[in-house]
Amino acid sequence: MNWAAQPESGAPDEASVLATAAAYAGAVAPADAAAEAPTVAELLPAPAGDEGAPHQDGSALLQMLGALVPAPVRPLPPGGPAALAERVNREFTPVLPELGLGPASLDALAGFLPEQTVRSAHPRTVAHLHCPPDPVAMAADTLVGVLGPSQDSWDQSAAPSAMEDEVVAAFSTLAFGAAGAGSITTGGTESNHLALLLARDEAVRRGFGVEPAADGLPPTACGRLRILASALGHFSLARAAAQLGLGERAVIPVPVLPDHRLDPRALARIAAEVTARGERIAAVVATAGTTDAGAIDPLAACAKTARAHGAWFHVDAAYGGGLLLSDVRRSMLAGLELADSASVDLHKLGWQTIPAGLLLTRDPTALGPLARRVAYLSDLDDEAEGYPNLLGRSLRTTRRADAVKILAACRHHGRSGYTRMIESCFGQAAYVAAHFEADPRFELALPPALTTVLFRYRARRGDPDRVNAAVRRDLLAAGKAVIGRTRLPEPAAGPGSLRLKLTLLRPQTTSAELDALLDLIAQSAADRDHPGT
Repeated sequence: MNWAAQPESGAPDEASVLATAAAYAGAVAPADAAAEAPTVAELLPAPAGDEGAPHQDGSALLQMLGALVPAPVRPLPPGGPAALAERVNREFTPVLPELGLGPASLDALAGFLPEQTVRSAHPRTVAHLHCPPDPVAMAADTLVGVLGPSQDSWDQSAAPSAMEDEVVAAFSTLAFGAAGAGSITTGGTESNHLALLLARDEAVRRGFGVEPAADGLPPTACGRLRILASALGHFSLARAAAQLGLGERAVIPVPVLPDHRLDPRALARIAAEVTARGERIAAVVATAGTTDAGAIDPLAACAKTARAHGAWFHVDAAYGGGLLLSDVRRSMLAGLELADSASVDLHKLGWQTIPAGLLLTRDPTALGPLARRVAYLSDLDDEAEGYPNLLGRSLRTTRRADAVKILAACRHHGRSGYTRMIESCFGQAAYVAAHFEADPRFELALPPALTTVLFRYRARRGDPDRVNAAVRRDLLAAGKAVIGRTRLPEPAAGPGSLRLKLTLLRPQTTSAELDALLDLIAQSAADRDHPGT
């Protein structure tokens, strides 16, 4: 056993991880293989104070959803991409027929999609940061779709614009200790782009005396602005740098420790080297929950380096930001309160329907540079009479009222409800990791930091990378399971660097269901482990 403690990020040590695994195994009832799969409404976790049986909500919207979306029998359709494309072509072309099909078109979709779509609510859909959506969020999302508000002006929205204010205030307070500002986004990619835009503009204003929103980047700034981020930071950072005129090479990767966390000493050294070359650090970006390992960078140390060099400090907490909802795990985000901005995706560890991203800023005026005024949406006399200008809240104009579903689910579950859901997922990760540690057929890559587990099958006859890659594709092609894959970072890259990944985001999954998945993986791996693979 080699559980690595991570005191700076608040991660548990070996004893607490094993205790979590044991508590999880004892708390869930074994799955009855003959039992009928639960309906959508039955998957709804009980609100705080309602322990025991699953919560049976009587709302008409939830009843409709339960009837429309049958419980998943399998996680995805069998046959692979080509076979599925052929089925779609056969069933749904021409896309625009000469004569409309009327209600039969929707009937066809309702009969086809549930069986031909990857089902995030299935206990064997565990590849990505793709959570099963909360039925409360589904219902609120449906209500928004029926009403059709748009967040580009108050007179196209009304109540949802005020709800957006409340959601941003609540989550910025959770992140920073006091209400800041923010934007409801489509996810981490948009949030990171917006954060780096703010960081770039602040660096240009402070370092070169130019207002970039009005005058663009001055020649003296071109090629001199740098962004320091973990070598395992999200790819959207480099893409945002390219789109913002800085170039992908402006993002300087900082080496990581064996547990995948950014090395704070390397960050301080690289920052000093950048400054000594006469370049300016526009932003230091820390990750709170890497995509593969869930690692949380040492946030306080990253903030210290950012402050020392006058740089914007952004935390990409698209995955780990959901811990703000937990009374137990919030301490793992210590140092987040020092950030200038943070990304949070509630369609990951928050069980929202896609999309449900947040870009939060500590300074309530930070989004000011985005503000615009156009006569047909918001004019000065309307603002003087109390009608808010919504054009400074986002890079987008027309926006769906995604704050409504966030507010609905938060009020339904409360902190205690989310704490229980998050603890279940942490327990599952610890349970699976302990299984891989004890089973000689498998190798655990490193202890789980959040709810992802990296592992591989110990191939004895075939090439380990080929065997493990084939296992994943075999399970996909058979429609039996959706598991992930990745590669370990340097210096482990090369033959034998491929790892399989389980991302555990379904609070209702039982230990028996996990055991069945692990047995399925082991059997498929044994079938593939031969010299020809």
